[in-house]
Amino acid sequence: MGNKENFNFKNKGNSKSAGLKKREFSKQQFNDEAENSGVVVGRNAVSELLKSDRTIDKIYVRKGEREGSIVVIVAKAVEKRIPVVEVEGTKLDHISGGANHQGVIAMASLKEYVSVDEILEIAHERNEKPLIVIADSIEDPHNLGALIRCAECAGAHGIIIPKRHAVGITPAVYKSSAGAIEHMAIAKVANIATTIEDLKKKGLWIYASEAGGTPYYETDFNCACAIILGSEGNGVGKLIKDRSDFIVSIPMYGKVNSLNVSTAASVILCHAARMQRT
Repeated sequence: MGNKENFNFKNKGNSKSAGLKKREFSKQQFNDEAENSGVVVGRNAVSELLKSDRTIDKIYVRKGEREGSIVVIVAKAVEKRIPVVEVEGTKLDHISGGANHQGVIAMASLKEYVSVDEILEIAHERNEKPLIVIADSIEDPHNLGALIRCAECAGAHGIIIPKRHAVGITPAVYKSSAGAIEHMAIAKVANIATTIEDLKKKGLWIYASEAGGTPYYETDFNCACAIILGSEGNGVGKLIKDRSDFIVSIPMYGKVNSLNVSTAASVILCHAARMQRT
């Protein structure tokens, strides 16, 4: 790949098993519908949505006395001439698919995915070295939402997620990101391995967060880079790991041998961001 400083922003180039399958399909179908619904759930998520440029059709609030941040949300919605509709809590439960809505749900235009090149362009416009997060088959929406929040706080330019065998942008992801998703560019790609090869051609170095690697604090992140965080049960897949330039680890000193993916991300990403800025 050459010198770490060189990167380009343009591309050069079974009766029981049957029942189980049915339940799995139903869950996937729900996730797909939720991802395409434009539903934003929870107080922090709706508050951040109101700060963004996305179109909001209406905001549902639970009937009854309003308090705390709900008052602020309603006031901001009225200011922006967004309809506010009072409904029973059962309706909010139905719309949110069981997610903790905290008494407020917004119906907004869909969160648009971007291309990988658009993520690189964000770094270019900021005159910064690209810092990209690759989420390898993360299935828990709460983990993905928390990961997005960590990435945004660390100043990452974008997150890449796979189209298959992973959670997309669902209401639970919005809620778990506490609104950070409104400020994060997200690309959804058909093949993570191919995307990694494309990033390499553009001059990025690829780091996989896995056990048995170099401690993160001994790793040089002062370059255009993409950091891969793996799924909850299996970590980074072998195919993806084999395509990485470096394996980095967080040493564990207790009896538990690993961190939650978003916790691991916060450690590594903040360290990488600091190195890039010094």
